[in-house]
Amino acid sequence: MVPEADWQARYRMLREALLEQYRSIPVGSPIRLAKRTSNLFRPRSEVSAPGLDVAAFDGVHVDPETRTAGVLGMTTYEHLVDATLPYGLMPMCVPQLRTITLGGAVTGLGIESASFRNGTPHESVLEMDILTGAGEILTVSGAPDDPRRDLFYGFPNSYGSLGYALRLRIELEPTRPYVLLRHVRFNTAATMTAALTQIAASREYEGRRVDFLDGTVFAADEQYLTVGTMVDQPPPGMSPSDYTGMGIYYRSIQQRTLDVLTIHDYLWRWDTDWFWCSRAFGAQKPAVRRFWPKSKLRSDVYWKLVAIERRHDLSNRVAARRGRPVREAVVQDIEVPADRLAEFLDFFHAEVGIEPVWVCPLKQRDPSVRWPLYEFDPDVLYVNVGFWSTVALPEGVDPAEGRVNRRIEEVVTKLDGRKSLYSTAFYDRDTFWSIYGGDEYAQLKQSYDPEERLRDLYAKVVERQ
Repeated sequence: MVPEADWQARYRMLREALLEQYRSIPVGSPIRLAKRTSNLFRPRSEVSAPGLDVAAFDGVHVDPETRTAGVLGMTTYEHLVDATLPYGLMPMCVPQLRTITLGGAVTGLGIESASFRNGTPHESVLEMDILTGAGEILTVSGAPDDPRRDLFYGFPNSYGSLGYALRLRIELEPTRPYVLLRHVRFNTAATMTAALTQIAASREYEGRRVDFLDGTVFAADEQYLTVGTMVDQPPPGMSPSDYTGMGIYYRSIQQRTLDVLTIHDYLWRWDTDWFWCSRAFGAQKPAVRRFWPKSKLRSDVYWKLVAIERRHDLSNRVAARRGRPVREAVVQDIEVPADRLAEFLDFFHAEVGIEPVWVCPLKQRDPSVRWPLYEFDPDVLYVNVGFWSTVALPEGVDPAEGRVNRRIEEVVTKLDGRKSLYSTAFYDRDTFWSIYGGDEYAQLKQSYDPEERLRDLYAKVVERQ
């Protein structure tokens, strides 16, 4: 491990170089990151202004005694997990795709199967260094005497519109080498929801501790909760499964009631097939998969293929030539209170029809805290529903209208829910600001980016500027 003093020295050098980059951008010009990759699924307008190169902000220093880590903002969770697992530690919440960065998960929103007990990634951040739109690097925390604690609590879900996280100090939790999985089938959304709610509250299932909890809905009458428990050894007679080659994890949910994975493979169980989205590229067909390099079975490879498709709208152009319906991309994650989940799924099966979908319970870790840009009722268990596909449209309907996505937004709002902003959004201004921070965001913007050198949140996520 690199000594902390050396790690800090490298970070100070990177900070100074970044400030020089900032100062070189003409006054009044917009500020943006010169990122080569992204996990966002909303279109963005082309920007000709120079960007800040933050690629070097990738590194981890683990303190096993305090169970904390210093992490540079562009560090991917893949690199972060590789650094922490040798110490028997991992982040409190590890989003399910390898190339999500810690800074991105905190300024956006991350979730995983530990979220019913650990919340979301920003809830385990102890302090951050943020480069603001005003060109200052500020160290912020949630400490009561921190004069900038408003930025600490307002930063999550700001999507780079208030600044960029350069360094974060986060909590870690102990791990065990393996995860024992039980896939439990339910025939109705109501019975699945009742079980999910009970397990999340008790953190037990059939007398065994529950460390991880998520679910997969294949149809209205076929849904599963996957209950995970960290263990020191696989059960007698069981060997760890491998879903990084010919095996496909989500199909195993329908085929097995018990399974075991190494903790490493469990954390990335969804990444190999991008949940189930790899099927769009034929990667789940045995004849194709056999020759697909194992190292290329990963989400960032599929994302690049999707980016090419979206740039040229290839599928809809082919569909139009062949007289087939054009399709609207419906790539979203939403959260609704657990007691509204069955109602949402009824709507979803009837009007959207994508399958499978992912469900993942989450609850705010510290009920005394407010995160104003993505505020939950801290006493309520919510459930994330993730769905990522396309929906056929009636003849003459333009996918750009967002007919299906607008309907989802409408229903989620009526159910007292929220929608993650990494993908397309169509809210009008008043509705958007009533959900995502409103006046408090405006105050933060005035304090930390008074010249508006960073695009504001509505412009970035709805107007796609």
